[in-house]
Amino acid sequence: MSALTITAEQINGYVGLFMWPLFRVAGLLSIMPVLGGGEVPVKVRVGLAFMITLLIVPSLDSMPQLDPLSADSVLVSVQQLIIGVAMGLMVLIVFNAVTMAGESIAVTMGLGFAMLNDPQNGSQVPTVSQFYLILATLLFLAFNGHHAILLLLTASFTYLPVGQPLGEDAIWTLLTWGGIVFKGALSIALPALAAMLTVNIIMGVITRAAPQLNLFSVGFPITMTVGFLSILFTLPSFQVSFESLLTLVQTTIVAFLRG
Repeated sequence: MSALTITAEQINGYVGLFMWPLFRVAGLLSIMPVLGGGEVPVKVRVGLAFMITLLIVPSLDSMPQLDPLSADSVLVSVQQLIIGVAMGLMVLIVFNAVTMAGESIAVTMGLGFAMLNDPQNGSQVPTVSQFYLILATLLFLAFNGHHAILLLLTASFTYLPVGQPLGEDAIWTLLTWGGIVFKGALSIALPALAAMLTVNIIMGVITRAAPQLNLFSVGFPITMTVGFLSILFTLPSFQVSFESLLTLVQTTIVAFLRG
């Protein structure tokens, strides 16, 4: 009976089959909100990366036959990590747009001083931003956004196989997507900002007509009340705007992978 023999090439193939997809998955989970990022413990992210990689590996094609300790293998590993981080960054930008929209509304309604710690970004943000961020997280889960991103992660190995370099337009696509922070924030905050701008104009006219009126004692409660009412009545439009951003980020990730 012949003994089972395993060659060095087979070992390198097995290592590469798991190692390179793991780097792409770990890169995504290192920065992506909800599933990863700073609010998720490192041990949970590492375990989740291993589990997702084990589920993805059987559906992948053969990997490049490279020595795991060679310079070419290190280059491929870094490339997979960059691809994963870039995909997670695109999703993170959508949530940053929501945070910026909340900051704009909070400053306009006079609640810019009410700050809370944001574990995702490691900084303090207004309370209104934190409210919008929690709402966006719940909508992301309700829309099965986490499922869509994981399916897109699996399809990324078809769009951009391991060992294939990024296209010439990939970096430009990523840089252009950064502008969605301002466009998305404006689309979310515009209804509430328009309502509060109208109130500020009315208060300005009243103050001009009656200079003896104390603007700080009257205007601040009115502005805050209108701000809360604006947030309440614009929640349906927030859902539509956030859903369109999630759809757009999936299209942009595909365009990034295809270069």
